[in-house]
Amino acid sequence: MNIDPQLLKIIVCPDCHGELSAQAEELVCSACGLAYPVRDDIPVLLVDEARKPA
Repeated sequence: MNIDPQLLKIIVCPDCHGELSAQAEELVCSACGLAYPVRDDIPVLLVDEARKPA
C-alpha cells in the first residue's frame, strides 16, 4: 500500500471520526475498529464497504 503520509494525517473514519492507521491493505479506525479497504492505493472510505471488528 502506498498512501501519502500527509493524506493519512487528515483523513478520518467516516463513521465515528476516529484516527485511521494503515495496516496491510486496510485502514483501521483506532476508535471503532472498522477496517476500510484500500484498492489500487485509493482508500475506500465507505461504511458499507468496511469490515466490522471481530
